Amino acid sequence: MTELADFLARAEHLLARIEALLPAPPTPPDWDAAVAFRWLRGSRNARHGQLLAVPRPHRIRLDNLQGIDEQAQRIDRNTRQFVAGRSANNVLLTGARGTGKSSLVKAMFDRYAAQGLRLIEVDKQDLIDLPEIVELVAGRPERFIVFSDDLSFEASDPGYKALKSVLDGSIAGVPENLLIYATSNRRHLMPEYMSENLDTHRLGDEIHPGETTEEKISLSERFGLWLSFYPFDQDHYLAICRHWLRESGIDQWDEQLRQEALQWALSRGSRSGRVAWQFARDFAGRNVADAARTMEDGSA
Repeated sequence: MTELADFLARAEHLLARIEALLPAPPTPPDWDAAVAFRWLRGSRNARHGQLLAVPRPHRIRLDNLQGIDEQAQRIDRNTRQFVAGRSANNVLLTGARGTGKSSLVKAMFDRYAAQGLRLIEVDKQDLIDLPEIVELVAGRPERFIVFSDDLSFEASDPGYKALKSVLDGSIAGVPENLLIYATSNRRHLMPEYMSENLDTHRLGDEIHPGETTEEKISLSERFGLWLSFYPFDQDHYLAICRHWLRESGIDQWDEQLRQEALQWALSRGSRSGRVAWQFARDFAGRNVADAARTMEDGSA
C-alpha cells in the first residue's frame, strides 16, 4: 500500500507539471465589449485561437458605394432576411479588385449592427479553426457573419476543406445564426491551369470536366449567393470621383479636374472605386483649407 500511495503521489506531481506546461483554455469572448471581432491565433502551434474585440470597426455607409446597385440590393435582401431570423445564403463576392466587394460586406454590418448583426473577421490561414468558431457562437442570440476577405486557396491549404465542410459538407449542422461572406478575385477560389483542361472528356454530345476542375468548382458552388463585380468604365469612375470629392467638401468639377482624375487612374493602372476614393483624398488634402479633415468612409 505504501508503494501504491507513493506511486500515485508521484503520478499526480507529474500530471501537475505537465498541466503547467499546457496552454490555458481560450478565454470566452466578451460579447458585450464590441459588435465586431477578429479571430486571432498566436502561432500555428497554438492549440486554440480566440476572438478579440475590435473597438473601432471600419464603418461604411451603403449610400457611399456607387455603381454597384444591383449587387447591393441582392446582398441587402439576403442580410435583411438573416437578421430577421429567416433563411438566407452564404455569399461569395468575386471580381475585379477595388470595385467594392469588401466595402459592401462592411456596409451590411454598418446597416444592421444595431439590429443584432455581428461581424467576425477570419484570415484565410485561420479558416481551419472554423469549427471552433461555430461552437463559440452556437446558441447566441446575435446573428454572426464570418467574413474572410481576398480569399484564394492552393490545393494544399488546410483551410480549404474546413471551409468546404462548414459550408455544406459535414455531418455536424451549422447553427442558424451564422453565415459566411467571402470575397475573392477568383470565382472558383483556386488557381486554374491549362493542363486541367486536358482532363475534360467528351461522351456523345456531353462534355465532362476532369476531377480536378470539379473539385475546384464544388467549393464555390456551396455559396448560395454569388455576386459578380466588374471593372468600371471611364464615366463610372469619374462619377465616383465626383461623389467622393463632394463628400470631402469640394463642389468643384471642371475639365482640368476631370483630366487630373483620369491621369491618377492611368498612373495606378486601374479605374475602380478604391482608386477614385484615393484620388479624392489626395485632391482634398492638397486643396481644402481644412486639410485636417479626412473622409471617414472609404471604398476598400
